[in-house]
Amino acid sequence: MITVASAQEMHQLGVQLSAHLIAGDLLLVNGPLGAGKTLLAQGVGAGLGITGVTSPTFVISRVHKAATPFIHVDLYRLIDTENPSLYLEDLDLDIADSITLIEWGGAESARLSKDRLEIVIDRSEDVRKVEITPVGPRWAGFSL
Repeated sequence: MITVASAQEMHQLGVQLSAHLIAGDLLLVNGPLGAGKTLLAQGVGAGLGITGVTSPTFVISRVHKAATPFIHVDLYRLIDTENPSLYLEDLDLDIADSITLIEWGGAESARLSKDRLEIVIDRSEDVRKVEITPVGPRWAGFSL
């Protein structure tokens, strides 16, 4: 469990995570509204040399060009749809050649890769608690 006391620390956590990421990596980030999911994504982007990462809430998915492209997805608008898996497939995400971070990524997103980092942000207290669960052989033994 990682304790995050400020927006700057959440951003920095994203930068730290980016140092471990390679093409094909998938991060599923969950937490309530205002937890810091987009700040974490901005930090990952910054660590990859990308500026201007904003929430793709209304466009659902945004691809940022870099040496390794960064795909930032926000599924908030799809979580109450009848078949979120179908909409996720329609996005036609090229995750094999990119680093992909999905906000509000549930079970349907987990099917995209057997190797992923599942990140949960708890903001039930003033200080956020971030739990990173490595899944699959790619992340065996991973910790920050």
